[in-house]
Parts: sequence; structure tokens; C-alpha cells
Amino acid sequence: MEFRRAQLERLAGALERHEAGLLAALQADLGKSPFQGYASEFGLVQLEIRHALRHLRRWVAPQRRRTPWFVAPARGWVQSEPLGVALILGPWNYPVQLLVSPLVSAIVAGNCVVLKPSELAPRTAEAITELIRDCFDEQLVTVVNGGADVAEALLRERFDKIFFTGSTRVGRLVMAAAAKHLTPVTLELGGKCPAIVCGDAPVELAARRIAWGKFMNAGQTCVAPDFVLAQRGVRDAFVTALKKSLLEFYGQDASRSADYGRIVNDRHFARLVEYLRDGNVVHGGAHEAKNLFIAPTVLTDVSLESPVMQEEIFGPVLPVLEFDKLDDALAMLRDRPTPLALYLFTRDREAERRVLADARSGGACVNEVVSHMIGAGLPFGGLGESGMGAYHGRAGFEAFSHQRAVLRRETWLDLPFRYPPQKLSLGGLKRAMRFLLGN
Repeated sequence: MEFRRAQLERLAGALERHEAGLLAALQADLGKSPFQGYASEFGLVQLEIRHALRHLRRWVAPQRRRTPWFVAPARGWVQSEPLGVALILGPWNYPVQLLVSPLVSAIVAGNCVVLKPSELAPRTAEAITELIRDCFDEQLVTVVNGGADVAEALLRERFDKIFFTGSTRVGRLVMAAAAKHLTPVTLELGGKCPAIVCGDAPVELAARRIAWGKFMNAGQTCVAPDFVLAQRGVRDAFVTALKKSLLEFYGQDASRSADYGRIVNDRHFARLVEYLRDGNVVHGGAHEAKNLFIAPTVLTDVSLESPVMQEEIFGPVLPVLEFDKLDDALAMLRDRPTPLALYLFTRDREAERRVLADARSGGACVNEVVSHMIGAGLPFGGLGESGMGAYHGRAGFEAFSHQRAVLRRETWLDLPFRYPPQKLSLGGLKRAMRFLLGN
């Protein structure tokens, strides 16, 4: 345990030493300002480390469990043991947070780790490599860089745990590769995260919070609201409030805003520009290939069958649709794959109960977006096509641990009734088991 604590403290110190270089790399790769880089990446990793240091002793301690009476006198407990060597495959959109936070969980649980940063954020991958080499013995944590071919080569190796954050398409490939060695996986994938704005919701507040969650990192966030379902009576007011918020956040020309990012590469830029044809652009729509810039864009009059509503957007384009009754909104969601997150804006507790009961998702927020994944108190993970498994805080420790059940029985008492030849009738056995097992 003390070794693990020392490694976490070394990592915290190394993050501080390498902070300037990593923040510069994030700005070069994704256009993140130092403020955004710290708020959405560094700060969250440091919080995860501090939380782990505070709770490490309790997490590692064996947990007592009851044992059957017929083995008395005995003690039972569960002890958390490292899985072994873990492979962590990181994404490009939050290339520090979503690679290093799982690393914290793996270290807390006592594992050795191979890290594979995304090649789509090359400057950050280089900076992370320097950080890890400065911090850890390569027999404990090492970094392997490269493209898809390198990831495929790593997946052919036998690991004791694979942790992947990325697209659902690649997640299927990771799971198929892990199946060859029966390697347990945690998959943090994506999906079209809906935001439902009911007629009783505070419209301006909902618009401001949705705009913040959607357009941070230029919309390249796995839990960003992917589309909005606004009740018919408030849809126009919501769109007006959304446009107002975007102007307040990023000004008339978001390309001049220090708080607004850029698209990661030409391929994603071209994909996102195609979505601009799928509805009526009521705000934004400007784009510039040279600088990989797409303005914060709001679409209305979008068809459910259009590409922008069939695929995860993962960019700064937000369709706003409308519904009449809550049942209509729930019916729309029921026919879609399970999203990573669900957002609901309402003051009505009965509407809240119905949505949380009837609409499945990895996580959910009521009158908020994104924040359920910030901090270590709540587990973060997907369901169905949005992933499997969870991490953050104790959930992360358990994701990289084997929960080993142990029973120790004393030797001074050994009642003969369980040994053959049997001395009880079947009826006697039933009565004895009901008594001994406490039923």
C-alpha cells in the first residue's frame, strides 16, 4: 500500500512539473486554452489522485463477510488483489484526463500498466511520454506510441485488463481482441446523449447549461449533449436563449475566442461540415478548413432519419427537435441505442421519476449536464453500446482489482454430519439446512 501511495505522489508531482508543456501541447493539438486545459484535464486528474490518496487505506483493507453456520468456527473476507498488467488505450479528445485518470485507478489497485496515447493528438502524446518516463520505472508504467497498427499489435498480446476509451466501432474491435485471451475489459464509448427540456423547465438556465456542456472542446466530448428534445411550447424560447448564451460565451466570431477549441483533424472536419446540410442553421454554420474551425452551430427542422440524427456528432453542431408530450420524447429515445448520458431539465419530480425509470443511459443529470463525470464520488461508465464497466474513485479501484473471496475455518471442531454415509433423512436435511443457513 505504501508503494502505491508513493507512486501516486510521484505522479502528482510530475504533473505539476510537466504542466506547462502539457498545456501547450493541448493547445497545439485541440486549440484548448490553458484555462480549459487545466479545468477539463489537469484539475480533474489531480482531484482523482487526492481522492485516491485519502481513501487508499480503506479500499485496500479486507472486507469482512458472513460465512455459513455449518462451517463454524470460520471467518470470511474479500481481499482486493491487482489484476496484473493492464493496457489503457486513450482517446484524443481529452488526451490527458482520459488516459491518466484510469492510470490512477490502475496504480491504486496495484497493477503495472502499458499506456497507449492517441496518435491523433501527437504533441500531447509526446508530452505524456516525457511525463511517464520522468515519473515511473518502465517496468511499472510504460508508454507505447503509434497508430492503429500499434494498437492492433498491443491487442494481440495477453494482458490481465484492457481499458479503452473511444468510439463504439473501435470498442467492438477491442472486445473481440480481448475475447481471444478472455481478458476483462472496461469500455468507455460514446453515443448520442439526449437532453430533454420540458415545458416547465427554466429555459434560459437550461440553454446556458446545455450550451456549456455541448460546445466545450468544440463539442468533442463523449458526454456532450448530442441533440435536444424541447417541448413544443418552449422550443422557440429555448433556441433564442441558446443563441444568446453562445453569443455571451464566444462572441459574434467564435474563431477569435480564446475559450473555443478546434476540430482535431481534416477527416473529422469534413464529416462535421456535412451535418450542416441536415437542417435549418439558425445560429453559426461558419467554417474554415485551414484552421479546422467550425462555429458553434444550432440546427432546427431536422429529420430523425438524417445523418446528423443517426450518428454521434462529436462536434459543435446541436440539433434541436421538439415534442408534444413526454411520452413522445420517451418513445423517440426507446428506439435508439443506449447513450452514455441522459440530461433532463424539469421542475416536475414526477416527470423526473418517469424519465429515469423509462429511459436507459450510462449516467444521468437532472437540470445539469456533464458534471456527473466530474469528481470521484460517482461511478462513470456506459451501458449497452455506450460501454461497459465504470471508473472514478472506488469504482476505478474495483475496475482494476480482483475481489478474491477467502474463507478460513478453524481445525478444532469438525462435526461429522456432512460426511458420508448420510445419517439424516431428506426431511431432516431440509430442516437442518434451513436452521444452519438462517432461513
